[in-house]
Amino acid sequence: MKIKYFLLIGFLLIQTSFPQENEIVRILTYNLLNYPDNYNIRDQYYKKVIDEINPDIVVVQEITSQTGVNIFTSDVLGTSFAAGTFINGPDTDNAIFYKYSSFTFISNVAISTSLRNISQFTLYNNLTLDTLIIYSVHLKASDGSSNEQQRLNEVTTLRNATDALPYGQNYIVVGDFNIYYSGEPAYQKLIDQSSSGYFVDPLIAGNWHNNSVYSSYHTQSTCNLTSCPNGGSNGGLDDRFDMILISQAVSDTGGIEFISGSYTPFGNDGQHFNKSINEPPFNIITQEIANALFQSSDHLPVFADFDFGPVSEVNDINYTITTFNLYQNYPNPFNPTTKIRFELPHSSYTKLVVYDLLGREVKILFEGEAFAGMNEVDFDAENLAAGIYLYTLFTDDFIATKKLMLLK
Repeated sequence: MKIKYFLLIGFLLIQTSFPQENEIVRILTYNLLNYPDNYNIRDQYYKKVIDEINPDIVVVQEITSQTGVNIFTSDVLGTSFAAGTFINGPDTDNAIFYKYSSFTFISNVAISTSLRNISQFTLYNNLTLDTLIIYSVHLKASDGSSNEQQRLNEVTTLRNATDALPYGQNYIVVGDFNIYYSGEPAYQKLIDQSSSGYFVDPLIAGNWHNNSVYSSYHTQSTCNLTSCPNGGSNGGLDDRFDMILISQAVSDTGGIEFISGSYTPFGNDGQHFNKSINEPPFNIITQEIANALFQSSDHLPVFADFDFGPVSEVNDINYTITTFNLYQNYPNPFNPTTKIRFELPHSSYTKLVVYDLLGREVKILFEGEAFAGMNEVDFDAENLAAGIYLYTLFTDDFIATKKLMLLK
């Protein structure tokens, strides 16, 4: 059983009179173009792009393996990010990465379509206690009526999921939609308000394809050469394939709010219609960043900022952990996974066990030497019956038991 430990000293929350600050979160979507192909060359460019944007959540498409997820986390994002659960479905896949200081990953649910899975990612904000669902799509590519119909079918599957969400749920959809114009049936299905699970587009509708009027919207292709890096598509920037659409709850004030004016196809200055993104001159990025966008993918990343509301009126003061502590990090009740954390003042032989209410051992979550500080263990109860369970921490000089509830 893997255990996560945090090599940092604990924190003590002390009430202060400082004004409340709002938690602003930047969410980025990026089609990585068959990652991890040529990662040893491309990662340096991805890192330049990601560092420049400085996102809190990164959602990607066209990632092909758990190995790719691991490499992207370690080589591009670094130690402040964690990766959500990866599901290896048909064709290429989606993945999500998040700053674990701000977010707890809850689940990845695969929504099957005839081509690729749509991913339903759920995260919990540690500071504001809000939950956000992020759908990631990579719809059928290419123009023509048959491809438009397949995109409509895929979006209909997505709408079946969002229409079933509770009223007021905060959700967004991001990804590579491959939609050419707002009159497409798939786009109209996304914004159809005849049922509750519709989406709102922060940008205006229009015939985006190969239309210079919408040049500042375009995200594909970053290359207008005969042969493009990594086998990417050519033709220059002339399509708005990559988007972020939001729910009505996120569009409205109160709770999680989209910040008006923050929607950004990164690197697009509106002056590269049917051109390569690294063709001078540049109005908003440097030659170095333009080259990184050109070399990494045939899609531009898109980001937007969201206001999660006020955080607690606390001031963090570092101190060395001097006591033992045991708690369920989030969520409780849960289904079917949760995280349990324990804090140790010193390294110790440790055993963390789950029992049923009759005292029968259900699962050993961890056994071995645990580090001083904060430790985190994942608990997957997929094969257990719904009900109340007990989890007990044993160390050389400490024992504690707490309850958790599994809902199914």
